[in-house]
Amino acid sequence: MLSARNQIKGRVKEINEGAVNGIVKLEAAGGNCISATISMESIRELGLVPGKDATAVVKATDVMMALDFVKISARNQIKGTVVSVKDGTVNSIVKLDTAGGIGITSTISMEAVKELGLVPGKEAVAVIKATNVMISVD
Repeated sequence: MLSARNQIKGRVKEINEGAVNGIVKLEAAGGNCISATISMESIRELGLVPGKDATAVVKATDVMMALDFVKISARNQIKGTVVSVKDGTVNSIVKLDTAGGIGITSTISMEAVKELGLVPGKEAVAVIKATNVMISVD
């Protein structure tokens, strides 16, 4: 069990190997694709190959929110609908429901929630840098 709220199950679609790091592309439900930049050592230790089941793990604090797809270096942009917003003193927890029933949780400032007008029913896009995605296997 992990404290990271976002655990997205899928299957390795592709691995682009580099000298030190590689990019693992995981195909999840609803046609969503998650890219993770991890070390080549980890790719080997986890036995990652195309077709292998794996889970993308992302902390809620590593998930940014946008109102639409944006031209940005972050490789992961997943569109969905806001299902809940729980306000704290400074930050809010925003839950997004995406294609294939994947839920993505983001911890962002209350100021950002208000500026973006994030309320249940509104469409939004979760934005995640590939370097913030961890991969786990059973």
